[in-house]
Amino acid sequence: MAETTTAAREIVEPSSEDTEFVFFSGKGGVGKSTVSCATATWLADNDYETLLVTTDPAPNLSDIFGQEIGHEVTTIDDIENLSAIEIDPDQAAEEYRQETIEPMRELLDDEQVTAVEEQLNSPCVEEIAAFDNFVDFMESPEYDVVVFDTAPTGHTIRLMELPSDWNAELEKGGSTCIGPAASMEDKKKDYERAIDTLQDGEKTSFAFVGKPEDSSLDEIQRSASDLGELGIESQLLIINGYLPESVCEDPFFEGKREDEQAVIERASEEFDADATATYPLQPGEIAGIDLLADVGGVLYDGNEATVDVGSATSIDTEASVDFDALTDPDAVAENLEPVDGETRYLFFTGKGGVGKSTIAATSATKLAEAGYETLVVTTDPAAHLEDIFGEPVGHEPTSVSQANLDAARIDQEKALEEYREQVLDHVTEMYADKDDTQIDVDAAIANVEEELESPCAEEMAALEKFVGYFEEDGYDIVVFDTAPTGHTLRLLELPSDWKGFMDLGSLTKGAAPAKGGKYDMVIETMQNPEKSSFAFVMYPEYTPMMEAHRAAEDLKDQVGIETAFVVANYLLPEEYGDNAFFANRRAQQQQYLGEIKDRFETPMMLAPLRQDEPIGLDELSAFGEEITGLSEIAKREEVTIQ
Repeated sequence: MAETTTAAREIVEPSSEDTEFVFFSGKGGVGKSTVSCATATWLADNDYETLLVTTDPAPNLSDIFGQEIGHEVTTIDDIENLSAIEIDPDQAAEEYRQETIEPMRELLDDEQVTAVEEQLNSPCVEEIAAFDNFVDFMESPEYDVVVFDTAPTGHTIRLMELPSDWNAELEKGGSTCIGPAASMEDKKKDYERAIDTLQDGEKTSFAFVGKPEDSSLDEIQRSASDLGELGIESQLLIINGYLPESVCEDPFFEGKREDEQAVIERASEEFDADATATYPLQPGEIAGIDLLADVGGVLYDGNEATVDVGSATSIDTEASVDFDALTDPDAVAENLEPVDGETRYLFFTGKGGVGKSTIAATSATKLAEAGYETLVVTTDPAAHLEDIFGEPVGHEPTSVSQANLDAARIDQEKALEEYREQVLDHVTEMYADKDDTQIDVDAAIANVEEELESPCAEEMAALEKFVGYFEEDGYDIVVFDTAPTGHTLRLLELPSDWKGFMDLGSLTKGAAPAKGGKYDMVIETMQNPEKSSFAFVMYPEYTPMMEAHRAAEDLKDQVGIETAFVVANYLLPEEYGDNAFFANRRAQQQQYLGEIKDRFETPMMLAPLRQDEPIGLDELSAFGEEITGLSEIAKREEVTIQ
């Protein structure tokens, strides 16, 4: 333990007079923000001037510190040397647009300025603007250390790829989908410095946070390998939320603890990092300075973790909740089945790590058993549907050995290749019958090929693949297992964003086939509750609940989509865990179940914590029988399994 603590401390503690950077990443919902906040607090308490930055589009630093933070650098109350900021992607995009346009107003006429403004309406600008903010904080000499709480894993990899991707784009000159390349020559130097800093192990430390679960560790290993290919080495692994031995007093929780300890042992043997550290599950949520200090003390000072049951006893542990009053299986089932022979589209979204993929796969399995031709698709770049089904899941829909059930995952590289081919075929057709000798067809095609090398093309390619699933024939139901919350909102905003952008006839997207009508159809389908159902999956805890509620409000306000139902997952079983620790956690869950019901005012699906995660069709079917009420559909509709 002492060796691990010393190594962890050396990894995050500055070792020179230059500003140093510590990145925390991992699947959402694993305590990544908590560990980031605890690390920043520990550094500040050790007299290092510290800045904490979150690049997660669904941030929760404000919830953890109990104060409003937002898009401006904010001093944290009662902690000397610590400031924080939550980068707002919309605000960052607007700041980027203004910063790019203002210097041009004196150089260009009104028509040219308007053209640049239209160009900067590209949805791609949000991505590069957020990264631009990120790069700015890598030039912060007033801080000893900058701690980055990054977006969930798949999107962190995307963020880390951006400097080299955008550098390659700017090398070409001319117009890009983020503005004229000439106007961003100074940015090019910033991006080059960012690349050098990220790859310099003396200046930058990279840490992963995960749960004591095999799937969490598998994903971390994949992500660490991807980062390694970018020249970024992982140095620290923190396994967060393991069950304390003293509270596991029955076979159910003893078995779960044994499984967790096996994962921790595997992590220490297999993960290629300088240190592996652990922190236990607490009886309540980790928020406030005292608990953050406890986390930092355990990880970096070698302190014994304080598992204080009394810290959570403000909750009424004798209170009970009427689960029958919370749930309405028929109402949930009505949001799952097709109406009038139309294809139904189901979207399961929420904070990463809340069991979203398992719930989506379980629902799809039961719908297929009920006789509906069903396709389940994951849009999450850190997909693990094939781990759940125990069978390969590829880019195109394929059977998973269950009647009526196919599965697919969007492979970013293949989606991009398909999109490139589609656009180039379209451009070639455009010029095929033209006799105008003034048009240099080869040059025009070469220009489009260059534009398709832009990292923006990846986002458009993923959107095209997503939209394509609304045209799949032969399915009664399409179930989407979406990326973590903030990125799901981004994806769902894209059809309307890209439609408006392409309607402008911009240089960047002018070569793409006209798809306005298709996007209109997708938007209208998602907004129609008889064709689409959106469900938020969450733990019954404060931060996942609030994040889901904010996201649901954004979904309604920005896209016009209502939440159909919610899923409360990982409910502690009543028959196990008969002690004060689990009484506190159970009472906390019951309290939040009531709040979830009040905040969302929708039907609720309740899913219990299991001894093991359901893997394979038999276990998914049994789990689905318990939570979905879909067996009632078969009885009511007299649907027979084909």
